[in-house]
Amino acid sequence: MMDEERSNEKCESVTLSLMSEAVSAPTECEKRVCVFGTGDMGRSLGLRLLQAGYSVMFGSRRPQSCNFLPNGAQVLSHAEAAQAAHLIFIAVQREHYDFLVPLAYHLKGKVLVDLSNNLKKNQYPEANAEYLQSLVPEAEVVKGFNTLSAWALQNGPSDANRQVYICGDRAEAKQVVLAVATKLGFSALDRGSLSASRELEDFPLQLFPLWRLPMRIAVGLTAFFFFYLLIREILYAYITQGKDISFRIMVSLANRVCPIVSLIMLALCYLPGVLASFLQLYRGTKYRRFPDWLDRWMLCRKQLGLLALGFACLHVLYTLIIPIRYYVRFWATERTVTQIRQNGTNEFITSRAWHSDSYLSFGILGFGLYVLLGITSLPSVSNALSWREFSFVQSKLGHLTLLLCTIHTYLYGGKRFLSASLYNWYTPPGYMLCLVLPSVVLLLKLLLVTPCVDRNITRIRQGWEKGADQRNSKNNKTLVL
Repeated sequence: MMDEERSNEKCESVTLSLMSEAVSAPTECEKRVCVFGTGDMGRSLGLRLLQAGYSVMFGSRRPQSCNFLPNGAQVLSHAEAAQAAHLIFIAVQREHYDFLVPLAYHLKGKVLVDLSNNLKKNQYPEANAEYLQSLVPEAEVVKGFNTLSAWALQNGPSDANRQVYICGDRAEAKQVVLAVATKLGFSALDRGSLSASRELEDFPLQLFPLWRLPMRIAVGLTAFFFFYLLIREILYAYITQGKDISFRIMVSLANRVCPIVSLIMLALCYLPGVLASFLQLYRGTKYRRFPDWLDRWMLCRKQLGLLALGFACLHVLYTLIIPIRYYVRFWATERTVTQIRQNGTNEFITSRAWHSDSYLSFGILGFGLYVLLGITSLPSVSNALSWREFSFVQSKLGHLTLLLCTIHTYLYGGKRFLSASLYNWYTPPGYMLCLVLPSVVLLLKLLLVTPCVDRNITRIRQGWEKGADQRNSKNNKTLVL
């Protein structure tokens, strides 16, 4: 027993000295870690630590009754496990922290990693990690690993859950946890002192934060154009002509709403960048923050683009099933039979063929670039590109995609823009409304790429400021005087 206590004291002293000297090579003592908690999170973390070469001990109230623990891990009482390891992961809920109070003596100088989360924001007056620090004030509490799931720990890190955030008051303690996270294959990021733990505990409670605004825009646009087209086409035909064409809601109406929403959302994806450029031109500097609404808009451009791609894919699928629709087959058969009975023929019109093929060609090219934009937005693909390559695809090819899709829509309208019969109840067709925003974005972008404007934008983004030359000349005159 005396030898074991001496071994533990020696292990603690070696670990503390290594922390202070920032030695990266792990010793046998550093490889001994403890996990308090035998639930899904604790077991998954213990398994991952074992796979990384650590010696893992589980602390439990009932060591004899613990089952389903990873092979190779020891199960000890809380006191024995606290004495044997210097790094301890607390994988229990805040309500069960009381068992740590009697262990305060054994936890003195130890690094405690708090993995807990809450069910809702501001559930307690202070963060869980801060509460844990108050219970064991002589321990070094570090908040970390709480943004990972048990599934991510069992199956290894992937692009979607590779990031580990930590915070704590002591740099040496955080360095120990950062080293463990890195060895487990995660990308660790230091978020500062322990006061930032509440922010880390709120991360898992966020449900698609960057997708909320794009989803609201998508739902709003879809609902507006669906009811707009429903009134001006389906209800108009029933009220004015007595025709029941309600069956068109399922395919025809949906196939008109999807491309309209897709084109508008693609324009919304590139509009904030154009607005930011004009704002920098107006201010004459890049060193002033954009308004909050513009910042939030620019942060969710990727999500806007991906949702726009989703609507474009639906448009393509709806278009592909047009030849097998009952209504289309019935109409084609009826027209053929009528021509046979009347011994009539249709004359081939070359201009109409050009118009049809051009409309389809621009649509195919636009959708192809659409898919390319979506592929390059994937982290696994974008990480393989340089910043210049990524910017070229997302900016240059992105605006080209918007141009091709806008031309595709203009060709779809063709001469019908001037047909008064299409303005049911004096309302324009949906595709005319959806062309307004993309046309404005393209015209503004065309203005930005003109040589005189582009030269000023480039100077501003390279650090030039309006009035800086005059200020420098005044300063030079003052120095001369």
